[in-house]
Amino acid sequence: MRGLVSGTDSFALAAPTRDLYYATIEFYASIGFIEAKSWSKQEGNRDDAYCADAHAEAWLLAADDESDDTAVLKIRLIPSPSSSTDSNSTQDPRASKDDWRSFTGQLTLRSRRLGAVISQLDAMNVIFKGYPAHSPTELCLRDPLGTPIAITERHHALSSLTSSDRASLDARRLRKASDAAALKQAILDDPSPTTSTSPNGTTKQNGKRKRIGVMTSGGDSPGMNAAVRSVVRMSIALGCEAYAIYEGYEGLVQGGDLIKQMTWEDVRGWLSEGGTLIGTARCLAFRERKGRLLGAKHLILAGIDALVICGGDGSLTGADIFRAEWPSLVEELISTGVLTADQCAPYQHLTIVGLVGSIDNDMSSTDSTIGAYSSLHRICESVDSIGSTALSHSRAFVVEVMGRHCGWLALMAAVSTGADFVFIPERPPFEADWQDKMCASIKRHRKLGRRITIIIVAEGAIDRELNPITPDMIKNILVDQLHLDTRVTTLGHIQRGGTPCFYDRYLATMQGCEAVHAVLESTPETPSPMIGITENTFTRNPLMDAVKMTHAVAQNIEKKDFAAAMDLRDPEFSENYETYIHTSQVRLDDPAFTLPDHKRLRVAIIHVGAPAGGMNSATAAVARYCLNRGHTPLACHNGFPGLIRHGHEGGVQELKWMDVDGWTMRGGSELGTNRDTPDIDIGMAAYQFQKHNFDALIIIGGYEGFSALNQLAQARVNYPSFRIPMVCLPATISNNVPGTDYSLGSDTCLNALIAYCDATKQSASASRRRVFVVEVQGGRCGYVATMAGLTVGALAIYTPEEGISIDMLARDVAHLKHSYALDRGENRAGKLILRNERASDTYTTDLIARIIATEAKGRFESRSAVPGHIQQGGTPSPMDRVRATRLAIKCMQFIEKHACSTTIPALPDETSSVIGIRGISVVFTPVHGLVHDEADHKHRRPKDAWWKHVATTLGILSGRSLPPAIVDRSEAQHDRPLQP
Repeated sequence: MRGLVSGTDSFALAAPTRDLYYATIEFYASIGFIEAKSWSKQEGNRDDAYCADAHAEAWLLAADDESDDTAVLKIRLIPSPSSSTDSNSTQDPRASKDDWRSFTGQLTLRSRRLGAVISQLDAMNVIFKGYPAHSPTELCLRDPLGTPIAITERHHALSSLTSSDRASLDARRLRKASDAAALKQAILDDPSPTTSTSPNGTTKQNGKRKRIGVMTSGGDSPGMNAAVRSVVRMSIALGCEAYAIYEGYEGLVQGGDLIKQMTWEDVRGWLSEGGTLIGTARCLAFRERKGRLLGAKHLILAGIDALVICGGDGSLTGADIFRAEWPSLVEELISTGVLTADQCAPYQHLTIVGLVGSIDNDMSSTDSTIGAYSSLHRICESVDSIGSTALSHSRAFVVEVMGRHCGWLALMAAVSTGADFVFIPERPPFEADWQDKMCASIKRHRKLGRRITIIIVAEGAIDRELNPITPDMIKNILVDQLHLDTRVTTLGHIQRGGTPCFYDRYLATMQGCEAVHAVLESTPETPSPMIGITENTFTRNPLMDAVKMTHAVAQNIEKKDFAAAMDLRDPEFSENYETYIHTSQVRLDDPAFTLPDHKRLRVAIIHVGAPAGGMNSATAAVARYCLNRGHTPLACHNGFPGLIRHGHEGGVQELKWMDVDGWTMRGGSELGTNRDTPDIDIGMAAYQFQKHNFDALIIIGGYEGFSALNQLAQARVNYPSFRIPMVCLPATISNNVPGTDYSLGSDTCLNALIAYCDATKQSASASRRRVFVVEVQGGRCGYVATMAGLTVGALAIYTPEEGISIDMLARDVAHLKHSYALDRGENRAGKLILRNERASDTYTTDLIARIIATEAKGRFESRSAVPGHIQQGGTPSPMDRVRATRLAIKCMQFIEKHACSTTIPALPDETSSVIGIRGISVVFTPVHGLVHDEADHKHRRPKDAWWKHVATTLGILSGRSLPPAIVDRSEAQHDRPLQP
């Protein structure tokens, strides 16, 4: 007779209290279970599948990627009159039985990685026994409810084979995990809410969760709120509790309501907010030991022993002093009877992690600080606007920007706007008669036909004798010596205000996440780290080393050692200064800079692919560098079709200095661009190269430009005119060119996109329960969708790399329902989902919006939105302008290095390269190697994308990749009084 029972459906556990309910969910989540569905009494409309007596219920699923095996647990919250569990669950099993396998009602789970389970349980301080003891194949333990648990390697209860044995026999069944499975595993491999292998861990010795405080201090800067949001949410995701210290150090000194526990929803919508929503204030009391003693007391009472501080060098210095004094402060609190030894026992060490929030970008050991690029945006917008009125009246404008001890803002603004002159504290004018030199330079510009004069002055600008150089002083010089109608504009605090730009949101979010990991990995011996960034790599450097080098800059300026001051700035600062000199100062007849006749080149510039912000900036930089060096810059209009068909009819034009005036701030492509590559007529392309005597070629474009470079390099064997140095400068909003982490135009695109998404999200919030599905560009590369999703707080993203499935949509609809269930009726309730235009041929943007609307069953609405080509147009962002100018100069230096005779039959591979930012460096990579090793030609993108880990971070911060119980537990703390 066939058996009436064919297998196990699920196992149900009942928790008598809400704390045990959440603890049990997190226990099973830590050993690999994920939440498949859940319900709580607050939602109403209980499905018949849920227990009628339950106040909440979560169904957990553990699935084996290498088989169809699953295990389902149903965790139910069924309140009991007693707050404790039964006696069987609370007693120590070691007191009653020697062999734990004899317990009644044991739940047995199967694992393929018993060794990893043992490590996990050890990290959690969970008591267990292994059988056999010398080489366990089975573990016995209890969950938080007291349920007897066994975890075994056996493939089957009646089998003598373990999972590892069977794996060797069944190797043919192994298959590579899908992208979705890999993402899931990446989340599960992260330190979970109850497990951490770090020395500090996520729990303290008193058994309570680790509490991480976050505060902002010093001057406010755009992006601080994004940093606070990421610290709060990453702390919660990793099993810690997050606290905000309001009003900076004043909040530490005052304590009380200024130290507040933060929940997941408390920081919703903070990404787009300028300034700091948790406040900052000057605190003289904290500079005294008495004030720091009060700060230590309030932190201990709040149970906090880790601080993430976002501020400038003064704020971070104060934090490090606080950490150094912490042991003596604790000892004094005990000796004076303010706190007891038992109260202080778990808080013997204070962990400090620094994030640099400063619009001046004046901290050493990092390329950029939080807020600097947003401030630069404000400055460039203002100077661009001033340029219009200056042009109308042929006026001069002297613009003062912030930067008392650091000239970064002034220098970057000068590069980005093509200013005639710039004054910064690190590099005063060399000459004693600098006034005459400045006037001579402006005269040359005016003689060439320039109608406007823009001079940028940092507020800390000085001459070589340390005398201040003020805007009014410069104005008087221009009026008295050049008789120019001159105006002074001081931008002031407009530079601090406004919504943060894309880069500051990205920087603050990723650094905030890195700060939480740094807290959990810190030991008492670890120097306080400062989270920084070099090119495209996030770094941890000793905080005080960075502060000392920062202070050393000002000290060397005071000693008039300006060369040392420049050296102490990061290399990119000095490079940008030289870039500015090359592209803004007319040096056509300067024998110290101009090359001899035999080294002068005819350099062709061509745009290929779709337009992107920064193309014109790069072209202008190449042209002006060429003119100053004695080269001849040649503009090839309308891409390769224009060169091939009209090269003899004016399609190739020699550029003069004023031809590119004002191009730095122009979007699109002034030369004209299209997607055709030279293989439309490679022979005619070679003819035009020879006819116009090209000595070098710079291709500015996207994947088509990359392909064009490869075609020209391969054709060298047949066409001698292609045997010249050639370089591709990637410029595409899709950021899909192999050989670089960034392409020109991607930052401009993302700034346009987040402005669109912010406005869309505001509309969604006004309508309360509305979801917008926004379609973004990017071709078959998900970079734009991923980065925009991270920086606008999208609930989910869909990319070509990951694709879209019905299961994915079902999970995201469930996530939306859960998210709206947590809505407390406050503002910022709008939700966004971003879909790349090529993520799926089946699941279109409109279809996804309709699916969500249907499945919502009236709980919320759904709409679709398509920003379209707004992502390609507009004024280039300051970052794209600066990068374009800097990389263009490097391209020219590459060409000068590799200039050679076309009679050589075969040139080295490196003479046809792609310039790119990779990790911490700017590199030139031969196109031949990129084509064979790194390019995915079918999908027109790199095989491996550095930014894929950003999608994982996005999933965590949106809650999409986390068990709902983690967010629920956080929200359960809302409005609860502080519990030490």
